[in-house]
Parts: sequence; structure tokens; C-alpha cells
Amino acid sequence: MTHRIALIGLGKIATDRHLPTIAADPGFTLAGIADPRPDLGELGVPAFATWQEMFSAIPDIDAVAICTPPPVRQAIAGAVLEAGKHVLLEKPPTATLSGLTALQTIATRHGRVLFTAWHSQHNTTVAEARRLLAEETVAELEVVWKEDVRKWHPGQRWIWQPGGFGVFDTGINALSILSRILPGALAVRAAELLVPGNADTPIAARIEFDVGAHGGKGTADFDWRPSPDLREISVTTQSGRCLRLTASGAQLSVDGAPIITETRAEYARLYRHFAALLDAGTSDVDAEPLVLAADALQIGRRVIVDAFDDPG
Repeated sequence: MTHRIALIGLGKIATDRHLPTIAADPGFTLAGIADPRPDLGELGVPAFATWQEMFSAIPDIDAVAICTPPPVRQAIAGAVLEAGKHVLLEKPPTATLSGLTALQTIATRHGRVLFTAWHSQHNTTVAEARRLLAEETVAELEVVWKEDVRKWHPGQRWIWQPGGFGVFDTGINALSILSRILPGALAVRAAELLVPGNADTPIAARIEFDVGAHGGKGTADFDWRPSPDLREISVTTQSGRCLRLTASGAQLSVDGAPIITETRAEYARLYRHFAALLDAGTSDVDAEPLVLAADALQIGRRVIVDAFDDPG
């Protein structure tokens, strides 16, 4: 079955990931795009300044991928669900936990599919790491998730404003992997948030975790200050086994031996999963990464650092 899908919001992630993935997936046909940018006609797809105009012109859209900044995503997603469309939410799905809960209620009331598209969870390494850790007890966890914000969010003011998540916009990808692979509960114990003097959200964060019920400890180091990309997760178990996910989770090694080495293709798997959800009429909503980020932002000690010279 082929689903007619539309995009709302055509920023960097939609351009780099969603458009080419949809084009290559026989399960979807891109029916339209809604974004206020004036140059969308070059894409060869019906383009509209607003999603309302798009729905009026193309009423037979089945599903919508919403790739707007998080602060406005809940209102749009709620209206789209009310209009009878299925919804894929780019990460982070909403700016608040209550917003995600509200969308679940609307989706259930209207019998629509709601999918929180945590793309990093769709690396093949994640399912294998989950299997390998299923009977283990975690002793130590270390996350290092660093990248240059100028490369990945050039000139995007919304990430520095309330609801924009700051460095958690990327760090939440690591949290989404942890929410799938760890055999026990993960809880935020403490956090330090480094906030530029000209921003409302952190440019770097250090988090301490309690892992499981047997004294496991963990740390996460998120940093958006200019540096080479480095996105790694290391898990050491009480039995002495060490799992490492590298290359944004695309590669997995156990005790130093490579187990899975592949190029990133998580968006292709993400859209195949969305197609399966649409065929089954089933939602897939994972709130845990958002919970962990919200906890760190709630209890974190805020440290004001020098103003960043490209806050959008």
C-alpha cells in the first residue's frame, strides 16, 4: 500500500533526511509541502505557505511528517490529527511532556496513528545492543555526544529560545538510544547546564544518572561548542562485558571486537516502520527520551557562560 504523505516544515532535517528518504521509499508518495519559504516550487512538488492551504488543495493526504521547531509542533500536530491525518513527529516530538500526552489523547479519540520518530532508535545496532544487555546488570554508563552547532543548526534562533532544547536537541538522540537498550530504569540524578549569556537554552550539559536497581552509575557529556563530531555510548556490565556504540549509534563493538559496522540508514528504517504502523492502524509513542531531557533541564544547575557568537 502506498501512503500519500506531506511535509510540514522544510528545514535542514527535512531537506537532508526526510525528502530523500520519502523519494526512495515505495511505501510513500510525497503529495505536498507546507513551509513559508518562497522557493519551494523548485522541488517539483505542490508547495504551500501554510498547511491549511495544503489540506484545502490536497484533501486526500493520508499522513503528515511534522518537522517544524518543537515549540510550535504541538499546536500543528493537534490540528492535523483533528483534520483526520496520521502524524509523524520529528524529534523532539513536543516542547513539553503534557503536550505529547495531549496529542496521544487526540490521536486516540480520532483513531489516528501518532509516531514519535526517534531516528537513532532505528539503527540496527540498537536492537542488537538491547538483546546483548537483556540479561546483564549495568555497572557503568558513559555518553559523549558532541558536535559543532554551527554545522548542524546554522542561524537557527529557535534552538536558543525557550522550548528550543539547546544542546538537548542532539543529546536527546543519545537518550533515545538509552531508553531502548538498557535493561533497567535510567534516572537523572544531577545535571549541570552551561547557558550562554545571550541564550535561554544550554550549549553544553553534564548529566549524572542512576542506572537500574543495583547501583549502576552513568554520565552524559553533551557539547555544542565548536569541535569535531563525536557521538558515542559505552556500557560496562557487572560481568565485565563492554558495549560501545559509535558513529551516532550506527556501529557496535563488544569488548573491542566490531559486531555491526554500517553507514547510517536509520531514516529508511524509520519510514518503513511508519508505513507498517499506518497499515496496522497502530501508534508508537515513546516519551522516555523527552522525560529524561525534561528531568535534566528541570533539576540542572545553570551556569552562565560567555555569549555565543552565533545564537541564530
